[in-house]
Order: sequence, then structure tokens, then C-alpha cells
Amino acid sequence: MAQPHDAPTAAELVAAVREFLERDVLGSLEGRTRFHGLVAVNVLGMVERELDLGAAQDQAHAARLAELGFADDAELAAAIREGWLDGRYEELKSALLDATRDKLAVANPSYRS
Repeated sequence: MAQPHDAPTAAELVAAVREFLERDVLGSLEGRTRFHGLVAVNVLGMVERELDLGAAQDQAHAARLAELGFADDAELAAAIREGWLDGRYEELKSALLDATRDKLAVANPSYRS
């Protein structure tokens, strides 16, 4: 938990709200309100996964960028547009696939293959 905060952690708070919505609220909702409740539950799940995985994913992404020779995504995107990585297809493909897998692990793990 981040200092100076006490328990519960941000992750625990988000989980509690998500569980409350799933168990106690969604069953009584209909139509558009139910749809928005489902969206809220999904968003809270994403926040939980990002809180859990984010630091490690950030480090892994920074390492991938560094291996390619870039400081951030903007530099990488510019290099791709300019064709600077045309001879490094497999290396670039691997880095982009890993980044996409990390994004899916947060957005919707069921999409991962």
C-alpha cells in the first residue's frame, strides 16, 4: 500500500465496490441502467487488474522500448512511420505483441489467446 495511506488499499476499495455492484445492485436493474451497471463493473475490474499488474507491465514496457532504442511510445511510433525499423520486423513484432498482451491482460483477459 502506498504511504501514507492506511488499509484498505485502493485495490481493496475498488474490489469492494465491484463486488457490491455485482452481488447487490445488478440484479435489481433493468434496461439501460443495467447496461451501465455492467459497464461500471467491467471498468472496476479493469482498474483492479491495472492496479495489480501495472507496475510490472510498466517496467516490462520500458525495457522493451529500451531494447528497441526508444524512450517512449511516441518515439517508437515516429520511427515506425519513418521506416527506421523496417529491417527489424521480428524484433518489433515481438515487442508489439507483448505490449498488446499486456493491454489485454488489463482490458479483458478473456481476449488473450
